[in-house]
Amino acid sequence: MIRKEYLLTPGPTPIPSEVSLVQAEPIIHHRTPAYTELFVRLVEDLKKVLLTENEVLTFAASGTGAMEGAVANCFSPGDRVLVAAGGKFGLRFAEIAKAYGMEVELYEYPWDEAADPEVIARYLREKRDIKGVFLTHSETSTGVVNDVRAVGEVVSETPAILVVDSISGAGALELRTDAWKVDVLVTGSQKALMTPPGLAAAAVSPKAWEYVEKAESPSYYFSFKKALKKYRSDSPETPFTPAVSLVKAMSAAVRLLLEEGLEEAWERHRVLALCTRAAVQALGLELFPKVLERAYAVTAVKAPQGIKGGDIVRHMNRMHGVIIAGGQDRLKGKIFRIGHVGYYHFFDMVVAVTALELTLRSLGYPAELGSGVAAMERLYWELTEGKEAPG
Repeated sequence: MIRKEYLLTPGPTPIPSEVSLVQAEPIIHHRTPAYTELFVRLVEDLKKVLLTENEVLTFAASGTGAMEGAVANCFSPGDRVLVAAGGKFGLRFAEIAKAYGMEVELYEYPWDEAADPEVIARYLREKRDIKGVFLTHSETSTGVVNDVRAVGEVVSETPAILVVDSISGAGALELRTDAWKVDVLVTGSQKALMTPPGLAAAAVSPKAWEYVEKAESPSYYFSFKKALKKYRSDSPETPFTPAVSLVKAMSAAVRLLLEEGLEEAWERHRVLALCTRAAVQALGLELFPKVLERAYAVTAVKAPQGIKGGDIVRHMNRMHGVIIAGGQDRLKGKIFRIGHVGYYHFFDMVVAVTALELTLRSLGYPAELGSGVAAMERLYWELTEGKEAPG
């Protein structure tokens, strides 16, 4: 039998054909006017996606590279920083900060809940030497989305800077970098920005640049100063060899996103999330996050009693070619995750839910075939008024 695969993980995600094709074009040299034009266009378009006037720096790396760059460039060994962690990627900020010798105040909240801005405010009142607050916008490991706007208001009233990981949020969820007073916003290519893994970006505010000027942590490849100096030169470029084909790809992808419209893209992700949730709940399954507001990048679902989340993931892949994600770290085996961040349409989610229904039946769970799909179809009709709509 012919095998066809459907990628429905929360990253990496499917790539539009236009984005794939530009990577097959002849390579261009990165120290030429042609590349400079391409690079500047990408940076300026990224500013539009992130809704920022701040400097945007790019690096040939996964999103974690930009996370490390934010830590290394803005702080010094011994600095006290606050990390709000409610999942695997929130904890990653803490691990990076510790690696650079910082004093980490860890505010670890339940993995099925969102960070409480009031708790962050209390930390900042009680420990006035905190120089930075780290927050995950969209915690991919749990499906929870934090209220960046509220936290931005809290941090802006202090000397500290706010560093936000929006690797799975930017382009999919409402994100207003400047209006929400985010000082360093990091993101990556392989999720809503619809590009293969390998490019990271950081938007850096004037307040954060003051920190950069004083920071004493070692930084070479991920140096914000070097990156900005090169971009501000007569021929804007990167300090080191860029991932030329990925820059081409992301430039094409970001243009597609801007042509769709940011608010339209946000709405598309909202519709897909709500429909997917309706489907899994119609099957009698329980959603993992307690806080569902804004959580439109990925649907995290508790595995039914007696069935491991990993078994669901493996069966859907092996038998139906549908690739979803399992739980990570302390959630391994307890949940499974269906991605809808990036290049997805409603009918992609129909495929995912159909495969889920069949898989659950095969694993002994009494799923009523078609009930999940029917529930999501009804909701899709209601949300779009029976007309073709984003998603």
